[in-house]
Amino acid sequence: MNVKKHFVSEGLKRMEVDEYLSARLMRAGYAGVEIQRTPLGTRVTIYAERPGIVIGRGGTNIRELAEILEKRFGIENPQIAVAQVQVPELNAKIMALRIARAMERGVHFRRAAYIALRQIMEAGARGAEIIISGKLRSERARYEKYKAGELLKSGKPHEELVDEAVVYVALKPGIYGIKVRIMPPTRTPDDIVIKEVYPAAESEEVGNIEG
Repeated sequence: MNVKKHFVSEGLKRMEVDEYLSARLMRAGYAGVEIQRTPLGTRVTIYAERPGIVIGRGGTNIRELAEILEKRFGIENPQIAVAQVQVPELNAKIMALRIARAMERGVHFRRAAYIALRQIMEAGARGAEIIISGKLRSERARYEKYKAGELLKSGKPHEELVDEAVVYVALKPGIYGIKVRIMPPTRTPDDIVIKEVYPAAESEEVGNIEG
């Protein structure tokens, strides 16, 4: 296999693993995965809101996941580590899954979106956007968009700063798509800081006047 095909194959494998973990670890607040080859095997780091659910009682879930990753996805000797996401409200994947879980419980999609949007902004985000698509109020597929704050839409700053995730949830009317974009509380190249310049104070000489 040449280098190009190898990278394409590895990229597809990572996407398949991510989709599988996203569905299996929804209750854990799955946020993403990193896969890195090492001399001793493959280091797999799973990011989640609730690591305890990923690990399972006595590590049973981790061992089962390692077996699945090796047999189903061909990952050689997977060594799984679990890392907790410190501010889950600023992670697009976690927030999209929160909306999906709420909709599964019967919460109206608009209410679920507004709650998530408020949580994101209260966590300090500069801006956020939530798009929910599917059969929302009729038989025809449509979408609704909810926004708050500012959000970069294009260019390199968008790629580097904006966290984006898409998840799907199957409900009785059909499949719904949930896209979340979050701009964290970081400065952008367009931010301008205006400094006030104060004039230097004039000094006065005070002396005695001799008569």
